[in-house]
Amino acid sequence: MYGLKTENQQLKTDKAKAELYALKEQISPHFFFNTLNNLYGLINKDADKSREYVLKLSDLMRYAIYSGEHEFVFLKEELSYLENFIALHEIRYHNKVSIDFQKDIQNDQIQIAPLLLIILLENAFKHGAETLTKDVFIDLTLRADEASIYFAVKNNFDPTITVSKPGVGLDNLRTRLELMYPMRHQLNILQE
Repeated sequence: MYGLKTENQQLKTDKAKAELYALKEQISPHFFFNTLNNLYGLINKDADKSREYVLKLSDLMRYAIYSGEHEFVFLKEELSYLENFIALHEIRYHNKVSIDFQKDIQNDQIQIAPLLLIILLENAFKHGAETLTKDVFIDLTLRADEASIYFAVKNNFDPTITVSKPGVGLDNLRTRLELMYPMRHQLNILQE
């Protein structure tokens, strides 16, 4: 009986690892597709900014590819990825988006599953900055101490635009949080 129980637990663990690997693999193509669309729109407008955009994209893709090889990364690496992502979008949107990023990080050496936080930031751009034409804002808060990480993204959006099909990003985030941090996380999404 003990052997069957152990084998059953091992199968559950292997299944969770396989699901997590598949979810990580979904992130890079999703992000890359969106970023290439941004680059395509910028090429004819500003060649110099396009070259800068390609360099930022290269840095982001390097992190996305190599961080995916690790179960955890240092928070400072994830933070750098977010900041590069923001810089990439600032090139695209110029002064159109007001971005406020508040950080209170007591220890940037704590570890986090890679590419968790980017999904929320991507959605703020996708559902706010890409649809609004004025007074666009994205406010971010990242706090971290020895015991927890708190990340919040707040943005405005056009309530008249309805999303016909939910994206893969939030579902992916929910599943990864459940697999990586079972009973140790909260994800709250509010639309006000």
